[in-house]
Amino acid sequence: MSRSEPLADNSPLQDLGERATRASKTLITASTDDKNETLRTSADCLIAATPDILNANLRDVRRAQAAEISETIIDRLRLDEARVEAMAEGLRKLIQLPDPVGKISENWTRPNGLEIQKVQVPLGVVAIIYENRPNVTSDAFGLCLKSGNVAFLRGSSAAIESNMAIGSALREGIAKVGLPEDCLVLVTDTSHQTAIDFMQLRDHIDCLIPRGGPS
Repeated sequence: MSRSEPLADNSPLQDLGERATRASKTLITASTDDKNETLRTSADCLIAATPDILNANLRDVRRAQAAEISETIIDRLRLDEARVEAMAEGLRKLIQLPDPVGKISENWTRPNGLEIQKVQVPLGVVAIIYENRPNVTSDAFGLCLKSGNVAFLRGSSAAIESNMAIGSALREGIAKVGLPEDCLVLVTDTSHQTAIDFMQLRDHIDCLIPRGGPS
C-alpha cells in the first residue's frame, strides 16, 4: 500500500467534518484488540516514515528561521529521530492502558430494585486546535483512538508539513488494520478564518479542545 496523503487536497471543512462523522460510526464499535493493533501498526509506520517526517520538518524549521521566529518556538517545532521514536513509543504505551470504553464508573440500585449503571462511551469526534508542537498530532490521535474517538486536528501553519507527514504515516497504520483512515482527519488550511469556522462546526464536532494562547 502506498503511504496515504491526509487531505492534501484542502478539502472543504464541511466535507472533512462529514468524513470524521462517518468514521466515528465505525470506530465507536471497534474492539479493544483492533484499537491496540492500530496503535501498534501506526507506531511502526511512524518509524518507517522517519526520513519523510524529518525532511518535512526541516522545511518547516527553515521557513520558521527565515521568518525570524524565536529559537524557543523553533525548538518546539524541531524533530529528530529520537523525538519521532518517542512519538511511536507514546502510541505503544497506550496499548498497555485499559480500554476506557464500556467501563462502569457508577453502579447503584433504586429502592424499587431497578439497577442503574453509568457506562463510559466514546464522545464521537474530538476536535483539537494546537500550535507548534508536531508531536501533538501523534499524541492526540493515540489518545482519541484508544478512547474510541475520531481525532479531528488543526495544527499551526508553522508545523503544517510536519503534521501532514506524521498524519500520512498514522493514516497508513489505520488503513492497514482495516479501520477508516478518517479516524484521523487533518485540516491543512491553517488560516485564521478556518480556525474560527472549525470551532463552529457543531454538526460534526462533539468535543472541542483549543490549545494555545488567548488569541
